[in-house]
Amino acid sequence: MNMKEWLDMNHGHVSRRTLLAGATAVALAAATGTAAAEPIEVPSLWREFTRTPFTHPQVPYVGRAGHRAGSRRFERPRTLVDVTDFGAVPDGTTDCASAINRAIAAAGRAGGGTVTIPPGTFRIDDVIRIADSGVVLRGAGSGRTTLYATKNLTELIGVYGSRYGGDKSSWSWAGGLIWLAPRARWDSLVAAIRSSAWPFEGWTGNRRDEWTTLTTVEPARQGSWTVTVTDADRLEPGRLVLLRLADDPAHTLLQHMAGGGPGPASYYWDDKTKLTSYVPYEWPVRITRVRGHRVTLERPLPLDIRPEWDPRLTTHVEELTGSGVEGLTLEAVQTPQSPHLLDKGYNGVVLQCAYDCWVDDVTVRHVDNGFGLVAASACTLRRTRVAGRGSHHPYFCREGSHDNLIEDFTIEQRTVPAPPGTQLHGINVEGLSSHNVWSRGEMRMGTFDSHRGLPFANVRTDITVNNDGRHGGDAGAGPLFGARFTHWNIRVTNGRAGLMKIDGLAPYSATVGLDEVREFDQIDVPDFTGDLHSRLELYGTTDVVRPRNLHDAQRALSR
Repeated sequence: MNMKEWLDMNHGHVSRRTLLAGATAVALAAATGTAAAEPIEVPSLWREFTRTPFTHPQVPYVGRAGHRAGSRRFERPRTLVDVTDFGAVPDGTTDCASAINRAIAAAGRAGGGTVTIPPGTFRIDDVIRIADSGVVLRGAGSGRTTLYATKNLTELIGVYGSRYGGDKSSWSWAGGLIWLAPRARWDSLVAAIRSSAWPFEGWTGNRRDEWTTLTTVEPARQGSWTVTVTDADRLEPGRLVLLRLADDPAHTLLQHMAGGGPGPASYYWDDKTKLTSYVPYEWPVRITRVRGHRVTLERPLPLDIRPEWDPRLTTHVEELTGSGVEGLTLEAVQTPQSPHLLDKGYNGVVLQCAYDCWVDDVTVRHVDNGFGLVAASACTLRRTRVAGRGSHHPYFCREGSHDNLIEDFTIEQRTVPAPPGTQLHGINVEGLSSHNVWSRGEMRMGTFDSHRGLPFANVRTDITVNNDGRHGGDAGAGPLFGARFTHWNIRVTNGRAGLMKIDGLAPYSATVGLDEVREFDQIDVPDFTGDLHSRLELYGTTDVVRPRNLHDAQRALSR
């Protein structure tokens, strides 16, 4: 039984504050991971958080981020087929893409199951697509099974321009050579690209009009697990719905995402046309219980619900759920990295319109862009690695992706020098994406790329980084940070401050346990004026901070 269920059962007779304060010692012990002889520093922010975990003004609640609320186990559907049964040959020269896709499609028609790929190198001359829920593609391990990709997405699908104009290639931030997306959504995206009708990529279709209202929602506060709806007739436990919030002419929703107050109130939002194209804000969430007009959600509300934002629960395109990729390396043919924003699409693994899906023990090599979350939520990327000649976005998280967990990840040092005119970001988040976690990482290059578009309430924790990348995002995308960003126990090996020490950049946010750093290379100024209400604790220390890993500790509290 988790914390919320216990509280619901007892109707609040024991307060959340009392329960969480009593659980703090358990969470600290679960997150320590070092010998007792080492010095320990517990920041005041942690003690505050345990008293108000769902509404803390600087630290977001991410204890249920990831596949099945952060479950350590992935589904193990029964093995249905092996790709060699469909003609795949591990000789490194025979094109096996069609055989692999036929095996995956057969598992989909059967209602789900595992498709295995034995050890060896399998050449692929096409996109590998997982389009049905409950389908798992499983290799023999990232060191044993290799898919060798010879073509890029421009060759396979076509030129993909930007819906915002210019000569940019959207393959610089979209699409993968292993692409997990529901079939109808993938088909509509490809059709739009081939007709040069550059699409929106999210949960409500190419024009953001593929939704209907299920019910309107009464006002509620950030952190609430239960909402009151006007009409619950079409709601039931297990259903995935979108909470949809529209901005008002005064942009009070965007201000709220930035923490509110004089700074966001005085910010000029009207000319940030790329940012305003991201609203309405769409948050996917499963319903866990319906009682009359009261609806309980799988996760607490990420924002307030206010009447001026026309709050409603809606339908969406059919989701991909319960699908995954495991135990393989995707290696692209080695080509020089393209100039910035002109990537051809030698991209790795992308999850799109996916919920409760995962990637585990997967390496990508020689790619333009590594692992992508595009309108993906509640997904886990575990034991992933980006290697080879260098990437534009080793990891990208965009188009309203929420509640995802990227843990035990590695970005290796590039094997060849970066060509002139290219760009390196790192672990990217943008486009109103919220409550995502990057945990236990080793970044031998790159940076914490907040790519404008007002991402908010995201966590980076227990990461070692050689901070040599640069953030991106054009001026029309608005602020680098919204409220409740947290950097917790970050080890910076080259002493560069940019995007690591964020107390002077991110409003209502926190930097806890960071090496001493200094400003050089890209130096940013805050988007908002006045007091940012941002916190800095245990500066100049790293591994003595307890809890060591903020996500692990929050997860321990929520069990």
